[in-house]
Amino acid sequence: MKNRESVTPAILSPVRRSCRRTQPRPLFFDPVFSGAVNALLFATLASAQVLTSQYNNARTGATLTETRLTPANVNPQQFGKLFSFAVDGDVYAQPLFVPQVPLPGKGTHDVIFIATEHNSVYAFDAAGQPMTPLWHVSFLNADKGVTTVPATYQGCRFIAPEVGITPTPAIDLATGTIYVLARTRESQGLMASNRWVQKLHALAITTGAEKFGGPVEIKAPGFDGLRELPRAALLLVNGSVVMTWGSACDAGPYHGWVMSYDAQTLAQQAVLNTSPDAGESGIWQSDMGPAADDEGNIYVATGNGRFTAAKNGRDYGDSLLKLDAALHVRDYFTPFNEHELNADDADLGSGGPLVLPKQPGAHPHLVLIAGKDGALYSIDRDHMGKFQPQDDSHAVQRIRFRGGAYSAPAFWNGHLFFLATGDYLTDFALQGGQLAKPAKLGARRFGNPGATPAISSNGTRNGIVWLIETKTWNGADRPAVLHAYDAADVARELYDSESNSARDRAGKTLRFTIPTVAAGRVYVDAKGEVCVYGLLPDR
Repeated sequence: MKNRESVTPAILSPVRRSCRRTQPRPLFFDPVFSGAVNALLFATLASAQVLTSQYNNARTGATLTETRLTPANVNPQQFGKLFSFAVDGDVYAQPLFVPQVPLPGKGTHDVIFIATEHNSVYAFDAAGQPMTPLWHVSFLNADKGVTTVPATYQGCRFIAPEVGITPTPAIDLATGTIYVLARTRESQGLMASNRWVQKLHALAITTGAEKFGGPVEIKAPGFDGLRELPRAALLLVNGSVVMTWGSACDAGPYHGWVMSYDAQTLAQQAVLNTSPDAGESGIWQSDMGPAADDEGNIYVATGNGRFTAAKNGRDYGDSLLKLDAALHVRDYFTPFNEHELNADDADLGSGGPLVLPKQPGAHPHLVLIAGKDGALYSIDRDHMGKFQPQDDSHAVQRIRFRGGAYSAPAFWNGHLFFLATGDYLTDFALQGGQLAKPAKLGARRFGNPGATPAISSNGTRNGIVWLIETKTWNGADRPAVLHAYDAADVARELYDSESNSARDRAGKTLRFTIPTVAAGRVYVDAKGEVCVYGLLPDR
């Protein structure tokens, strides 16, 4: 499947670091609300929250504050589908969750935020009380000829029939802002060509109103608003909003891009082109986000393209890059067989990176990445090894799977959970900074494209592995299937939404979706809706 979407980076715009405020402001600071309300929010926000893709910037895929759902009560008798939120387009972005949000004139709500390919952002009460949106913002304007991007114009049907908001947004609690990257077509009349526009929006989570003078249009020398497709989630780090781009079905010309914008002024700070002299090397990561470590370093994986960095070039095909806040390439890892990966359309960047917490042993700081060729690499973040032409000895560890990765691993309680395409859910224990073998395997073999797991737990107890079974890129429409497994024994399936399909069937599936688990409910993306699961009411 095609979806490609000396260390000298191509920095196209200068770094501009704005002055940061020295006095902290209340979470959700808003002059509409009193100091008492803002003080209350400090106490409530220690509870469950999902502010970014895969639950945190390290992309561990684990939420540790789930007190309601346990392996004892997630079963077909007690757990099932509660309701669905109907929205105006397909939902690829992972829903985000913030508890106890005070909305003007509407009281305080736990809020789930949903973004659609029809260029809408919704705020719903997370429990469906009420079922109507608390607020809804659309970035379209029919009177001015502003529409979504028809899939036919991209020459790709992977996201169809329209393209609007694909990457998962990110939320900044300090300012009460949700950042959204949206694509539109702007018609300029019958005799004029279309403009293909991408904009970064900063919306108040309380009202959906634009903030900080936004939106701002994404621009850079050589950036094509039609060809460059953003799929990987947004990253909020170093006071910046970081975004990446790849392609749609390899429809060229295109490049891999990383850009950062000041989170409070929306001014562009830096731009990195991963293939300035060759093209391609897109960053798509099966919709998983760029990762960041505790020092603010950023990790992105590129897809197919020429690799010339080892010979003092500027092109980074099939590589895992470590970037600083200014988007300089500080280090990188490239497999020894990068030429074959490129020739075989076997992107390293088909998976998303995972930054592990500090490990014992010789390599305490690790980042993991897996690609289409079925190899999972464990890389020392302090010495990534760059490129070795003979073998992958510069990796700390390399493990092969039956199929390729269109996903990212999840990490919880000393264990790594991973599901490659055509493979079994796999549980590796980490011992001394090494993935121990043999691994534990689930009982069921999944098809293409596998899935990115999400883990819910109450600290180190009651771990559950959640995943959404989808379909092949060209497969017939079918329902999404929510699965739950006991994290202590992945061979033990606790629940799947087809076991009682009359009650629990999900909507039509989309690829690369991740379940959001928050406050006793599980949110599942689908075509035109988000399905909500939880403990069933007593009958």
